[in-house]
Amino acid sequence: MTRITNEQVKHVANLARLAITDEETEKFTKQLDAIITFAEQLNELDTANVEPTYHVLDMKNIFREDIKQKGLPREEVLKNAPNHQDGQIKVPAIIGE
Repeated sequence: MTRITNEQVKHVANLARLAITDEETEKFTKQLDAIITFAEQLNELDTANVEPTYHVLDMKNIFREDIKQKGLPREEVLKNAPNHQDGQIKVPAIIGE
């Protein structure tokens, strides 16, 4: 019994703006079904006495202190920018004009 259908795979591909063939749809359906089957095996584990973890390593506050520091001079930053004007770095527009 498959837990995911070809139509669901096509729907997700469409949402991701991916063009996939019927052969790829079949392949991905089988692969995703195998992943879901493996993930369902985790439900068989008894985790009643296992404390939740937020990170695989036991780390405590790994952040540096937030200390105010002087930044680079504007001229030095702009000399590395491929395109700049009036002290500003110019980037391509991402929203329609």
